[in-house]
Amino acid sequence: MVTHPPVSDPLDAAVRLTPTISARSTEIEEQGRLPQDLVDLIRPTGAFRQWVPTELDGPAIPAWESLQVIEQYGYADGAVGWCVAIATTSSLMAAFLPPEWGKVIYADPDSITGGFAMPKGRARPLPEGGLEVTGRWQWGSGTSHCTWIGGGCLVVDTDGKPASRPTDGLRMPFVFFDSDDVEIIPTWDVSGLSGTGSNDYAVDGAHVPEGRWVEIGTTEATYPNPLTQFSFYGLLALAVAATTVGIARRSIDELVSLAHDKRPQGSSRSLRERAVVQHDVATAEARLQAAWALMESTVDRSWRRAEAGGAASGDERRQLRMAATHATQTAAGVAETMYKTGGGAAVYRSSPLQRCLRDSLVATQHAMVAPRTMEVAGRHRLGLETDLGLF
Repeated sequence: MVTHPPVSDPLDAAVRLTPTISARSTEIEEQGRLPQDLVDLIRPTGAFRQWVPTELDGPAIPAWESLQVIEQYGYADGAVGWCVAIATTSSLMAAFLPPEWGKVIYADPDSITGGFAMPKGRARPLPEGGLEVTGRWQWGSGTSHCTWIGGGCLVVDTDGKPASRPTDGLRMPFVFFDSDDVEIIPTWDVSGLSGTGSNDYAVDGAHVPEGRWVEIGTTEATYPNPLTQFSFYGLLALAVAATTVGIARRSIDELVSLAHDKRPQGSSRSLRERAVVQHDVATAEARLQAAWALMESTVDRSWRRAEAGGAASGDERRQLRMAATHATQTAAGVAETMYKTGGGAAVYRSSPLQRCLRDSLVATQHAMVAPRTMEVAGRHRLGLETDLGLF
């Protein structure tokens, strides 16, 4: 029987849970979601709610430490790491909600939140307060095990046209739905990260009580802390990157394990005795460690500024996104190299190398770490007028 690890050290808990999670990767992928018993195993460690502030009995784990936790779960299984990353990122909302809703949604130690922040829903203000929301969102990672599900919205008038709420100027809230109001639509038929359950989800005329929302980038923090001084989108990008780095680190270990005994067809030498394999493994390690080190140093600089109470500058947000995008793209390249180095054995679904490749390539498609991020970052560095609103 596996016992729940203590909440006191989420990274140590992640390391200890890794063999249990990794042994079920095929099951996770086949189910297209995280098995509920695995969710219940991870939940007490605090991994799903790392950024909930202490005022709501959350762990409030510093940025770099939490990214290490996400990376370890990504190493254990890409889908698990991804779901931990999304839940962690959305848990930052706890610091911005009105106190009454922060307590309802996040004070419960079993809480897990998720959702898609882009304003795909339409929110109609109600005369008595609150919003009536209808919409459909993609990329609902982990929604099947979330206790609360959020979605970005545009406020509209009675004619359905975008219009800020007259009473307070509310324009693009990220609202929280009761899970019973949400329909999960099984659309997640994909090549990688299959176990994340990133299905579409929808609501039709859902009632959202007054204040059960956050307007990202506008709402003042209810519980200010260093994490609230970071860019929300920067933290999201870093969490995605941490997952992908974990997947790539796993691919190196899997190749090393395979290379110990495998002999390429027609060769008397094992895979590990071939000079090209030795080169590929060392180069992959160096690339991945360098990308991870860049992330760490960039996050560390931002954390020291945030602890001093300063808001992130435009260039600091640019640096965070560059580090996250670079790490994600580098990690996917490492996973691809390890897959190719593994030869024919890597093509079988029983090989973790092919799963690492598929999972990492899907991760690179996330908008926060897609290659085009570098275009915006480069434009800003070149002194051209640049919209850093989503940085």
